[in-house]
Amino acid sequence: MRTAELTRETNETKISITFNPDVRGEVSISTGIGFLDHMLNAFARHGGFSLRVAAEGDLEVDCHHTVEDIGILLGDAVKEAVGNGAGITRFSDVTIPMDESRATAALDVGGRGYLVMDGAFTGIMTGGIPNDLFEHFFYSFCIHAGITAHIIFTGVNDHHKCEAIFKAFGIALGRALSVRDGCVDIPSTKGTF
Repeated sequence: MRTAELTRETNETKISITFNPDVRGEVSISTGIGFLDHMLNAFARHGGFSLRVAAEGDLEVDCHHTVEDIGILLGDAVKEAVGNGAGITRFSDVTIPMDESRATAALDVGGRGYLVMDGAFTGIMTGGIPNDLFEHFFYSFCIHAGITAHIIFTGVNDHHKCEAIFKAFGIALGRALSVRDGCVDIPSTKGTF
């Protein structure tokens, strides 16, 4: 069974994450940031994988370090769970509507971290999180996981945009990490990621 249990402790944060792409529904999120809890819960539940996140951060400063470090450690956990990538689907893309908003996530879980995020938020903050920090979260996640991701989003309401993004990314990740029946090959012409 593919699983990863990791911790990260700095002078700014203390985080533990358990990730398992093969077990559906075991989700427990506690970051100290209510809106991030909501987004990660949607990400995991719609993605169809198990995720446990427990984080303590210097929220008296702001939420930047906590959000960034969760992205880093989540990326590390996904990379560890994927291992050499043998048998995974690797590529996936999903478009999700959320009322007037829509988000597309196209992923390549192929060992190279890269992020293109195309869209604009209306305001400065959503759920107490500066809106520019959502791109930084996905950048940190993708670089550490070795995922190339293209995220495109539109809409009016920033909460809806964020929720569509996290749901689309979660579903695309779950599909990309799914193991193809009877396949044990590494999905790369190079033979490695």
